[in-house]
Amino acid sequence: MVPEGFETSRTAVFAGTFDPITLGHLDVIRRGRRLFDRLIVGIGINPGKTSLFTIEERIALAEAVVKPYSNVSVESFNELTVQFVRRIGARVILRGLRTLTDMEYEFGMTLTNHRLDPEIETVFLMADGEYANISSSLIKQVARFGGASALQRFVPADLIAPIMAKIESLEEPEANRW
Repeated sequence: MVPEGFETSRTAVFAGTFDPITLGHLDVIRRGRRLFDRLIVGIGINPGKTSLFTIEERIALAEAVVKPYSNVSVESFNELTVQFVRRIGARVILRGLRTLTDMEYEFGMTLTNHRLDPEIETVFLMADGEYANISSSLIKQVARFGGASALQRFVPADLIAPIMAKIESLEEPEANRW
């Protein structure tokens, strides 16, 4: 018998812009899916960032890499993370930490989120050392200057071709530079 008030299902949201999703993100997803009954990868729209991929493209890329995990799904949102978490009925925000700088930023965000909704908790997973230096900004630089072979160390294999195609489409043709 389940005690009154005891939740039998635990849902967490791993939110970010995921532009693009990296091996570090995928590491947190793999580990987080074992801690929660359901994990939702929430792809947010950040008006302060210029995205490489559209929201629709980011959703498709994320869905492709989480497909093997039956308890992981992908959704987009255009609101505060705590509003999204509350709207879908979750109670936990899952966050990955790479460095002390991340910790300072995340600490501030956690305090703000808790003030906005004290019923929502934040759980942190430390990045595996292998992925601690990976960021979406780094991925864009590696793609632009290192090419596809360099990208394989940082992103899931299924994302290399789409990333390279997007980077190449943004490159200005040599003849039009002057």
